[in-house]
Amino acid sequence: MSSGLVIPESGEIEIPSFRVLGVRMNPLQIPDILRILDHWIQERKGVHIVVQTGMHGASEAIKDLKLREMINAASLNNMDGTPMKWLARLHGFKYAKRRAYGPEVMGTLLRETGPKYKHFFYGNRVSEELANVCAKKYGTRVVGVYPLPIWPLPEAEKVKIAQAIESVAPDIVWVGLGAPRQEGWMYDFKNRLTVPVLIGVGAAFDFHAGKLKQAPVWIQENGLEWFYRLVHEPKRLWRRYLVRAPIFVWNVGLELAGLKKFD
Repeated sequence: MSSGLVIPESGEIEIPSFRVLGVRMNPLQIPDILRILDHWIQERKGVHIVVQTGMHGASEAIKDLKLREMINAASLNNMDGTPMKWLARLHGFKYAKRRAYGPEVMGTLLRETGPKYKHFFYGNRVSEELANVCAKKYGTRVVGVYPLPIWPLPEAEKVKIAQAIESVAPDIVWVGLGAPRQEGWMYDFKNRLTVPVLIGVGAAFDFHAGKLKQAPVWIQENGLEWFYRLVHEPKRLWRRYLVRAPIFVWNVGLELAGLKKFD
């Protein structure tokens, strides 16, 4: 079943959406996401922020209204987790058979486009290693990398980063700071850059650089990757999956039952 997405030769694209806990989600499959990104790159009109939101991000945005504002201001908000895919189908988007997982969005685009676009990898300790892996594996044109910076960023560092990116004129800047830091970075830098696409993909840097092992496909496809990642990174992820996930489920239940509103 197709999404029926139509991309005009010029002007705004009408992207389908639904809302979860006050967050606007775009229930697109990866092929349509890649079509949209290509359109923005070819058109080169403005800077488009792409975010990946799953249970964690939506839960954080319940109380963090600034984060909610940044997510909703993005040009595209992909379904980063299986629960978002289930909710999309519940809202009538029956074509949404698969999530649009950040590492898969990144891997599919790099694999299918090879040297077509100019890429910049920003904000992760493995940025340089990732650039080398992608260049060898996919023929990716990496025009720049900027490893994990100091944080928070002083103004002088922001100017330096913007100059480094603008000097090589990339088509896409991949941001690997992790949520919610990468959303804040893209929101801040949108007015400092002229890059067509900024996309935050967090741990995708580590997966594609070979530093973290991804769950087997059958685990991913059955919505169990959260458990796999929790087992492998308990210290970093226990709060996300054992605290935030139940909060998400509880609040989504209240919202679907009409007992609580989040807008």
